[in-house]
Amino acid sequence: MGQSGRKMGNDGSDFRTMIDSHVHFWNFDPVRDSWITPEMNAIRNDFTPEDFINASSNAQITGCVAVQADQTEDQNHFLLSLAKKNQVIKGIVGWVEILNPNLEERLTYWKNFNLIKGWRHILQAESEAFMLQPSFIEGLQMLKKYNYTYDLLCYHNQMPTILKLVDQLPNQQLVLDHCGKPDVKSRDLKKWEEHIQILSQNENVHCKISGLLTEADWKNWKEIEIFDCFDVIFKHFGTDRVLYGSDWPVVLISRPYKDWFNLVRKYCSQFSEHEQQKIFSGNAISFYKL
Repeated sequence: MGQSGRKMGNDGSDFRTMIDSHVHFWNFDPVRDSWITPEMNAIRNDFTPEDFINASSNAQITGCVAVQADQTEDQNHFLLSLAKKNQVIKGIVGWVEILNPNLEERLTYWKNFNLIKGWRHILQAESEAFMLQPSFIEGLQMLKKYNYTYDLLCYHNQMPTILKLVDQLPNQQLVLDHCGKPDVKSRDLKKWEEHIQILSQNENVHCKISGLLTEADWKNWKEIEIFDCFDVIFKHFGTDRVLYGSDWPVVLISRPYKDWFNLVRKYCSQFSEHEQQKIFSGNAISFYKL
């Protein structure tokens, strides 16, 4: 739907189930979490499920998917321990070494933990050579056997590599994190949209509307900049393959949780209640088998 075709309706829907498909938890470690720079001071703290419940209380969120923030298997145990005490965590996207020669053994082990629904690697920090090496692709191809999903985390300028990778995974359930991190700040979306259009043609690929505020001018973004990106995503993915996510607590470097949630709800008010239900819960439940 183009910008001129947007029609914002009344945001009066009251859903009994609201899933945030992209949340992180950590006990802050300045060495391990060196990606959290001093300018991100708002998130240089511990973040717990209790903190998330408090932050999202005005948004009627009833569950979340906890996504890895550290690339060790210890991260899986950490998230599982949180989930054991906090029912708000409905599923986990963990980390496993896809290049491990004993990957199948590790997947068999982790299959004992039903809350782990899929895996993610910080692909945005990797090269094309890493992502397209045969051993990495073979490892990803193994995930289908165990009914695991895979989250694709990349920058917009890595999308050509992501397209090549996805072509090698025709039957794998995949989800693009943060809309592929378009260059919101410059508003130069042409190439990104071309890649989104191609990616969306693979029906096994979903997309999370999350993380866009950190790709914008953190404190001075404009609603239209975010909505322009949403236009592209919904035009190509429709309402059946889009998942609401916040990227909390990272979103806090820009705005409080409720500001992001309200922004997404405002945009989605143009859709029917049934479509909104899918975006805010049904698609996440189906994709991650929550």
